[in-house]
Amino acid sequence: MKYICLGYYDEKHWETLSENQRNAWMDECFDYDDVLRKHGHFAGGEALQGADSAVTLRWKNGKATVTDGPFAETKEQLGGILILEADDLNHAIQLMSKHPGVRNGPFEIRPAADLTEMVQASEQRRSTGKK
Repeated sequence: MKYICLGYYDEKHWETLSENQRNAWMDECFDYDDVLRKHGHFAGGEALQGADSAVTLRWKNGKATVTDGPFAETKEQLGGILILEADDLNHAIQLMSKHPGVRNGPFEIRPAADLTEMVQASEQRRSTGKK
């Protein structure tokens, strides 16, 4: 089963680290990602640019509006996602608890939703014109 792991970090703390500290931490994270890959648990992932490059879309007064920045103003910002292949939630927790990224900020772990049936039903409605 797929689990989406959302990794958060404190940007201000990150900025206080030396380049050597940042590199050592990132190397540790990438080493563990390689372990996950080797055992078939790493299904994908992406790092995100800083929160200062984010925009948030909201539906307001009948149209999409854009505001600068992330949705939530918090100390910790979303830094990236990792898609994990695990037997169950406990297995996902075991795998991610060993990830060095957890030491720099929390990880939220959620099971991925299987929308196959919903997509198929929508495709059928759209192909027949019935909504």
